[in-house]
Amino acid sequence: MKAACRGPQAAVFFPPAQFERKEDKLRREARAKEICLTCGVKKECLEYALSIREPHGIWGGLNEAERSRLLAERAG
Repeated sequence: MKAACRGPQAAVFFPPAQFERKEDKLRREARAKEICLTCGVKKECLEYALSIREPHGIWGGLNEAERSRLLAERAG
């Protein structure tokens, strides 16, 4: 309920159903990450995404590849 991503801007956190060009993906992800910067539950969001191994979208300010790297780092 406290997440900054709630509402109409939520669409920028996930890829569209159709093909997305790399430049468009980078812009969309940058916008989502900007929203995450203002979020009061960013840490909880990221930890949730990591715990369930969420394969899609921006969660806690990180995209899929960034979360994967973080999990690998934590695994040591």
